[in-house]
Amino acid sequence: MNMIVKQCWSLCSAIRVYNFGNMNMPLSVQKNISLQSLNSFGIAAQAQFFVRIDNAAQLFQLRDDAALVALPRLILGGGSNLVLSDTVNALVLHIGLTGKQIDSEDDHYVYVSAAAGEKWHDFVVWTLRQGLGGFENLSLIPGTAGAAPIQNIGAYGVEIQEYIHHLTAFDFLTGEIVSLSKSDCQFAYRDSIFKHAYKDRMVILEVVFALPKVWKARLNYGDVAHLLADRGITQPSPTDVSDAIIKIRQSKLPDPAVIGNAGSFFKNPVVTKELRDRLLASYPDAVNYVQTDGLYKLAAGWLIEQCGWKGQSLGRAGVYSKQALVLVNLGGATGADVRNLAQRIQGDVLQKFNVILEVEPVFF
Repeated sequence: MNMIVKQCWSLCSAIRVYNFGNMNMPLSVQKNISLQSLNSFGIAAQAQFFVRIDNAAQLFQLRDDAALVALPRLILGGGSNLVLSDTVNALVLHIGLTGKQIDSEDDHYVYVSAAAGEKWHDFVVWTLRQGLGGFENLSLIPGTAGAAPIQNIGAYGVEIQEYIHHLTAFDFLTGEIVSLSKSDCQFAYRDSIFKHAYKDRMVILEVVFALPKVWKARLNYGDVAHLLADRGITQPSPTDVSDAIIKIRQSKLPDPAVIGNAGSFFKNPVVTKELRDRLLASYPDAVNYVQTDGLYKLAAGWLIEQCGWKGQSLGRAGVYSKQALVLVNLGGATGADVRNLAQRIQGDVLQKFNVILEVEPVFF
């Protein structure tokens, strides 16, 4: 629905959302629902209670139900950054809000919005077709638009926080729909307030992005520049950069539809110059990148590979043979299998390099 729909609830909080559907439809709560097709790891988990959220009114109905609102909550988007237990003893809210549009523009930016349930890569492709650059380095990242701010997704030198203008969310604590600015979201490396104070409290409904009218290619990572050069492209367009990044990602990362995985499983650790220098003294080829604050980012995949885990497995979970940063479901893996493998890898990296690896996905 390409029109603005406004609803006021509580303290006259208003929000534009898409595809409201039948606002009078009763809330449908399902029990013992399989989540296997709703998580990219393909773990055969089962939700104790399950609701698909297709309109904001359902969230108000949920909050008014004392029994439902008292349950632990799991807010589920694309399920691409999640490791589930066999039984999810919680109320799973599967976000299905859809819609996207160009909102407005000023001298410097074009403002575009996406409802939380929009698939992220489809949204990226749509912006490129509108002639808008900015998201190309974030091409082919799985998940949804609503989940992107939670994780502060990033790739090839770009993080989504750079383009977020504001977002709207439902607050289960107050029963209001609120607008949050970029600073309100407290973004950090693969982090945001939605992983902390607002975890399971806020349900993101819509994100508004500011895309620059004056676009400049971001080719900080050599793989992208080299591929463009090989293709004879000296002045790439946003679509050229997107195509190159898609090609690189497809060559390194498994398709979740074929091999269950959650993408990059560990954050690239950030360390002091002293620790980085000690590492280089023993391993001159250690991959590292200086940060604006004088710290250094190490390549988690390189560290894992040096510990001998690339292509190896533990039970029914393994490390992808083409990229050590990715853990995979070898068939029938449980959340416990994945957790055990991750902990073994973390222990080996800590012992060998004195570096702590942090997990990116959420365990639930």
